[in-house]
Amino acid sequence: MLVAMTVIATTVTFAAAGTAAAKKAGPGGGDITKIDHIVVLMQENRSFDHYFGLLHNEGQPHSSNEPKRGNPNPLAPHEKIRPFLQPNLCEVADLAHGWDATHREINGGKMNGFTAENVDPDDPTGSRAMGRYDKGALPFYYALANEFAVADRYFASVPGPTFPNRFYLLAGSSFGHISNDFPPAGGFPQKTIFGSLEAAHVSWKIYLSSAQVELLFSDITSHPDNVAPLSEYYTDAANGTLPQVSFVESEPFGAGENDEHPPANPQLGQRFTHDLVKALAASPNWASSAFFLVYDEHGGYYDHVKPPKAVPPDDIAPIGRPGQAFDSYGVRVPALVVSPWAKAHSVSHTVYDHTSVLKFIETRFGLPALTRRDAAADPMLGMFDFSHISNPHPNLPDAPIDPAGVAQCAAVNG
Repeated sequence: MLVAMTVIATTVTFAAAGTAAAKKAGPGGGDITKIDHIVVLMQENRSFDHYFGLLHNEGQPHSSNEPKRGNPNPLAPHEKIRPFLQPNLCEVADLAHGWDATHREINGGKMNGFTAENVDPDDPTGSRAMGRYDKGALPFYYALANEFAVADRYFASVPGPTFPNRFYLLAGSSFGHISNDFPPAGGFPQKTIFGSLEAAHVSWKIYLSSAQVELLFSDITSHPDNVAPLSEYYTDAANGTLPQVSFVESEPFGAGENDEHPPANPQLGQRFTHDLVKALAASPNWASSAFFLVYDEHGGYYDHVKPPKAVPPDDIAPIGRPGQAFDSYGVRVPALVVSPWAKAHSVSHTVYDHTSVLKFIETRFGLPALTRRDAAADPMLGMFDFSHISNPHPNLPDAPIDPAGVAQCAAVNG
């Protein structure tokens, strides 16, 4: 059911990012305009340590190493529940990742509230928050992290749930929202990156499996020809007719759910990503493409890195939380850049958030920033080397789905 709510709008003008000053892409140098096809996939609810805490020991020693200090056992506070290899692909229950819960999990930077916040009748110690996967469970993701560029300081934009974080990816702000709020009739009026692209005559398209947050914004729904079924992505990739900016969305519902939101099977999402990347790598557009894989928020899973302070996007305070502000990032999440121009087998330690993806798009096409947050964001150019192609013909491994994991997920999810 759609929930009626008050929308607070702001009008702020920011200077254009400008390609001229940004064509030199950090240490590698080169011309960012060699990228003419940007593909963005945002998946759901996984922290960096949960997916890539073992990457340091499994092919990428420059990635941050997860410590073993753990979180207190809620049933025996003097004991620790330490990170462990999760044998199950599906959880017995979803994890807490709302605004208040996430703040308690972060606990002022101590990062020790994850177990207590995730106590459940089927998990009385909240230990599932400390589980993590390795390349045995996520071979394709580990292969991408080893072959292309991974960021180990990419944070969610908001210490809170899905919608506010996706709002930052689309609009550079959640304009006060800290919950999964729906708009009034007509949709949210805030300008999105797609409004900027439309004004600059840059081609764009959103490929949907079913429904997603983009459809809550009026400047997207007012261009219905730019919203297409997922099947068109594969057709456009094969034909070399991808637009300059593509957002691709996984399936968030039903037995085919592949958005990786717990308790969904993450291997289904890994397979979905595999198919998207494989289609892009085989496309005539590959040589001028950059694929960004990011996650909206941590989903309640443990991460050991304290979120840094962040530039507030505007003057709007969090709705219903007087005295608080959007001045801190959320928990660290996975982020990969897959491109022939990505720095091969590299790790970026620069602080990024979802507005860094916006800043990359704005930088490439000379678009103005949407808010103060994306105006201040790092555009992730350090993950590229535009002076030469590092991977013209990637050798992509498979993304298998373990039948035993499917059976376990069926038992858990009914």
